[in-house]
Amino acid sequence: MILGHIGARKGSKGVEGKNFKEIAGKPLIAWSLDQLFAHPWIDHVVVSTDDERIYELAVRQGALEIGLRPAHLASDTAGKWDVWQHALEAAEAIAGPADAFVDLDCTSPLRLPEDINGALELYEAQQPDMVMSCCEARKNPYFNLVELDEDGSLHVSKPLPGGVVARQQAPQVLEHAASTYVLDPAYLKRAKALFEGRVIPYIMPPERCIDIDTPLDFRIVDFLMTERLT
Repeated sequence: MILGHIGARKGSKGVEGKNFKEIAGKPLIAWSLDQLFAHPWIDHVVVSTDDERIYELAVRQGALEIGLRPAHLASDTAGKWDVWQHALEAAEAIAGPADAFVDLDCTSPLRLPEDINGALELYEAQQPDMVMSCCEARKNPYFNLVELDEDGSLHVSKPLPGGVVARQQAPQVLEHAASTYVLDPAYLKRAKALFEGRVIPYIMPPERCIDIDTPLDFRIVDFLMTERLT
């Protein structure tokens, strides 16, 4: 059984109520929720939220009825891992053991169905503990990411012997794109954090990895989503 999951808190410091805020004609969470329900490989869907509106929307569409998430998982300091573990336990109590746990981050709605396919196919082929969506980083710590010394002077974050004078010479660096994850449920149950096991990247185009964290992000994604629909 493949379990699809979305985690969506009620509060947000960057964009107030962003997970239920309308974008390109419907609530933000609805874009990812619709992708899970439409995907032929997803057997059950569960939504972890402390927002009654989000929960009711998900249940109306057929999500498992696990209730609202506990208060200790609803704060802005609650970790994604703990939310995942709670959602998996609650969902398996209703639907039985899962063979894969697929998480879609609803603040990254620009993914396409082919991205879910690709992540699941990679998980099946490589059998890692987790597949994590990534994209090529725009900035590179070996070349153009800098830090301050104690005296306030700048230096490259990760200097190499001889230096790096062109971006093409720098080692490849990937950006963790909070979009699409596939996890082995056994790993999710036993581990305490993201990188304790074998985590491999599913590389997506950066234009599909924009995560909404600020009002400007929201405007950009709304524009791109609307443009995609026309």
